[in-house]
Amino acid sequence: MSKKRGLSLEEKREQILQIFYESQDFFLLKELEKLGPRKGVISQTVKDVVQSLVDDDLVYKDKIGTSVFFWSLPSCAGNQLRHACSKLEDDLASIKKRHSELVLQKESLKKGREDSDEREAALNELKQIEEQYKALEEELERYADNDPTTVDAMRNASGVAHEAANRWTDNIFALQQWCSANFPEAKERLEHLYKEVGITESFDYLE
Repeated sequence: MSKKRGLSLEEKREQILQIFYESQDFFLLKELEKLGPRKGVISQTVKDVVQSLVDDDLVYKDKIGTSVFFWSLPSCAGNQLRHACSKLEDDLASIKKRHSELVLQKESLKKGREDSDEREAALNELKQIEEQYKALEEELERYADNDPTTVDAMRNASGVAHEAANRWTDNIFALQQWCSANFPEAKERLEHLYKEVGITESFDYLE
């Protein structure tokens, strides 16, 4: 025996709307959650279905005191459809107008661009100029390293790096002195450690 298929969201919306249309009454959400299963909509999904109908203006809600009531009439759906239809008609008219304007613009742009020997020659000349421009840009990029601004930036960066390297060298020497003063018995192990990390006798400040 095949398992019964659950209702789709649209089918659930239709069933909840039927509750309103058949009674033409006002309902609390709790009441709708009790009535939903009778229409095949499980109570846990009623809240989301009702909210989707509210978002589409097919169901209205209002707070009276501390309670929120929901209602809808068949005329509400009709008004909604008429409003949607009117909007679509306006959009269609606007699109048709814009299409006509673009057609006229296209025809206007065609004037003076008819195929001819002069036009073909002008297009070829434009293509050659664009290729020359591209070649010059590539050549300029190759000489970018010699640009005065680039050279100054590299020089400044080099100076900052030089100062940072000497600052860290000073820190390393200070750390060596501290280790020697506090761990004199570990002198050999410390010297071995220094060599492993590259701190040899030639290690010194940059000039």
